[in-house]
Amino acid sequence: MSKARIGIVTVSDRASAGIYEDLSGKAIIDVLNEYLTSEWEPVYEVIPDEQDVISATLIKMADEQNCSLIVTTGGTGPAKRDVTPEATEAVCDRMMPGFGELMRAESLKFVPTAILSRQTAGLRGDSLIVNLPGKPKSIRECLDAVFPAIPYCIDLMDGPFLECDESVIKPFRPKAK
Repeated sequence: MSKARIGIVTVSDRASAGIYEDLSGKAIIDVLNEYLTSEWEPVYEVIPDEQDVISATLIKMADEQNCSLIVTTGGTGPAKRDVTPEATEAVCDRMMPGFGELMRAESLKFVPTAILSRQTAGLRGDSLIVNLPGKPKSIRECLDAVFPAIPYCIDLMDGPFLECDESVIKPFRPKAK
């Protein structure tokens, strides 16, 4: 069984300038460590809110660093510098709109401003790219909602088999006939 490589990208001008500790990227790593029992390796980057930099980072992680899953945090709101969804769409072969729809629906249970979020997901080659919001609490809520589909999506793309602690998160995989 091959070790999964998972890209974690924090998109923030403040984080990339070293102004604050990157709580969002660390929140993703913490949640994935809770979910996953199979071996995995984080490929971690903190980058500014610049579409060309975001796109280049996603391409590098997918095409060169062989990340089967790439999870971004930040840059999904309505502010002018929030361009993570545009960068993601620019590099993906196919979009997976159900991820964004489910994340917004889940977030609406907690805050009415979830409708302002523009998270999305898409496929690039053998990689699934998922955009998450920037707040650690929202990251957990959104991952709890969409992660059950992620291992099977990666299976369908012939990626590494992601095993989970089913007392924490139960992935959905169809039963073999």
